[in-house]
Amino acid sequence: MIYLCIAGMTLMGAVASVFLKKASGSSSLIKLLCNYNLYIGGFLYVASAAINIIVLRYLDYSVVLPLTSFTYIWTMVLANIMLKEKISAKKIVGVMFIIAGAVCVAV
Repeated sequence: MIYLCIAGMTLMGAVASVFLKKASGSSSLIKLLCNYNLYIGGFLYVASAAINIIVLRYLDYSVVLPLTSFTYIWTMVLANIMLKEKISAKKIVGVMFIIAGAVCVAV
């Protein structure tokens, strides 16, 4: 159950980044402050941080922090789907290293 929370937390962080990326296209500070993407991204980041705090009650910090690297994997997938960014072979190799490293630390 706690690892499911970590998966949700990392996914929320990645989705938050996508919304903040969309908000970054605002041409001025006023337009940025009126951009709903800013608030959705901010809310998701805060929710992700709250889940992180809860997870830290049950797992060691030295386990939780490396597992948050899964955010990078979600980010790559979401950037491809939502922002139409390309996934290169180099990125796929990097993701495999992230997964291997997280497994080594968490197990």
